[in-house]
Amino acid sequence: MVDGARRAMRATFQREMDFLERRLSFLASTGSVSPYVGLFGTVWGIMHAFRSLANVQQATLAQVAPGIAEALVATAIGLFAAIPAVVAYNRYSHDIDRLANRFQSFMEEFSNILHRQAVR
Repeated sequence: MVDGARRAMRATFQREMDFLERRLSFLASTGSVSPYVGLFGTVWGIMHAFRSLANVQQATLAQVAPGIAEALVATAIGLFAAIPAVVAYNRYSHDIDRLANRFQSFMEEFSNILHRQAVR
């Protein structure tokens, strides 16, 4: 009876952990990929600004500003997505670890109680 209860608790524990961790990979991917998407947008905007300079005789700030603005917006969007994703990932990961420790402690305590009752 005790071994069956332990197996059932382990199976339930694993199902719960899988359920709790189901969205963590999305947060991790968003947090790690978004800065590179923003960097790509930055490079794209700067390349666009340099291409527009090639078509003029005299370079002015008014001709370069739109491309640089695109680059800064792309960087900001990448960071706007990455920072909250990393913060949320760290928070949820920590909370899941705490829950896992509590579940395992409960499983051990309950198994001990069952074992003591079975020995009597």
